[in-house]
Amino acid sequence: MIFDSYEAYKQAGFKPRACILGSGPAGTTIARKLGAAGIPVTVLEAGSREFGDESQDFYRGTTVGDHYFDLDITRLRFMGGSSNHWAGWCRVLDKQDFEPKAWAPDTGWPIGRADIEPYLREVHDILELPDFRPDVPISDDIRWVQLIKSPAVRFGEKFADELDLSKNIAVVLNTYATELSGDGRRVTGARLWSNGRDAGAFAADYFIICTGGLENSRLLLWSNQRSNGGVVPNAAALGRYWMEHPTFQGGNAILANYDEFEVDASNEAFFSPTLAAMERLQILNFGIRLIESPYPNVKRLIADLACTAPNMAEWMSDQLGQRLRCAAQLYVAWEQAPLASNRIELSKTDVDHAGVPRLELRWKKSPLERRTLLEGLRLFGATLAQKNLGRVRIADWIGNGGDYPTDEETAGHHHMGGTRMGTDVSKSVVDANCKVHGMDNLYVGGSSVFCTSGQCNPTTTITALACRLGDHLGKVIRSGAGTSNGSRRRHGGEVVSSL
Repeated sequence: MIFDSYEAYKQAGFKPRACILGSGPAGTTIARKLGAAGIPVTVLEAGSREFGDESQDFYRGTTVGDHYFDLDITRLRFMGGSSNHWAGWCRVLDKQDFEPKAWAPDTGWPIGRADIEPYLREVHDILELPDFRPDVPISDDIRWVQLIKSPAVRFGEKFADELDLSKNIAVVLNTYATELSGDGRRVTGARLWSNGRDAGAFAADYFIICTGGLENSRLLLWSNQRSNGGVVPNAAALGRYWMEHPTFQGGNAILANYDEFEVDASNEAFFSPTLAAMERLQILNFGIRLIESPYPNVKRLIADLACTAPNMAEWMSDQLGQRLRCAAQLYVAWEQAPLASNRIELSKTDVDHAGVPRLELRWKKSPLERRTLLEGLRLFGATLAQKNLGRVRIADWIGNGGDYPTDEETAGHHHMGGTRMGTDVSKSVVDANCKVHGMDNLYVGGSSVFCTSGQCNPTTTITALACRLGDHLGKVIRSGAGTSNGSRRRHGGEVVSSL
């Protein structure tokens, strides 16, 4: 069932066991899992079925540190969430991404790749993906990897009919929780805002926060402040360890034979380092996207390099009469180290229309990210030269240690961390099952639980984790764990809490 307002929802008398905040990939996936298990669940979606400027305005905020996107354009606030501007690139985090790295503090997950493997077939169906090809070693240091571009599933469109026809799922549009209340052991209720006004209190046995990699932290920070620590009792890491995927053009390559590499339908090829190379150079994971350029670019690049890199130009000229056919652009996206200093805070001066403090994102790339970019390109160039497959020219600003450009991609719009998963309550917010430490009935879904970012787009891993969390919640809810009979009461289908 889909309702356009909280008033319409209340009139239906729907009685949920669980409440999910957000209808993006994580929220919708978890709702579908619970609904299929026969568990009634309410999904609160802050936006409507379509994009709206007034709704989007709630996402305004400020960034302190490195150049970044305006916060109200880097995510979307309507049914389906940020899947509505997803480009569709898919790959699951590598096995090595889950493992701790001695040279990068605070890396490592409490789960491994094997814990999400059982859900990948289901994820392929959700995202409409074929099977992934195995990685192909190019050298001891570099491997060809596959990214698959799905049809860019818009969750709000693909699953709208299913959700509307479901008897176990109620999606309430134009409605969201401005804050949660809690007693330090469980969430006791939520304060709602619907269609531009306060909609009163709401309660359920379980709450699952799936509002995105920025808003999850914002909601929990504000709720914790309002409840004097009653929502996240172990809050040292709340909002911290926020990560992105820095993304820039890293240079150019001249290739002896573009057909040496398997390319996708867009004639692009993708490469990443081996774990051994990462360990030897003490860098993080990265992905190089090789995009073929027209033949005239080869001659122009050789002319540009004739004075600055004569040895490279000589190799290129020798190859021209034989099998040299193309140039390529090299785009690099890479893993960011999890640093507690990269964090989400609440503004002390600016609030949204509902009176909730706006976001202040403090984000800065570290020297380890810079080293990963430079050494990664050198590694790729060395592999091409070693195999006589081509030569790489690294962009001047990278080789010379110049500033990051402000007129390029900048990052992937991938918001990760802030409520990271872990066993140490001083450095994490949720446990291996995405349950908030110390709370019986509060869970978090989405990429805010990521401990590390790897190098690949997060949506595939987000969906796998959501499938896993949906299964876990189904078992927990059916067993009745985490509920408290005295925590709420019902009147005619409307839930009343002590909030």
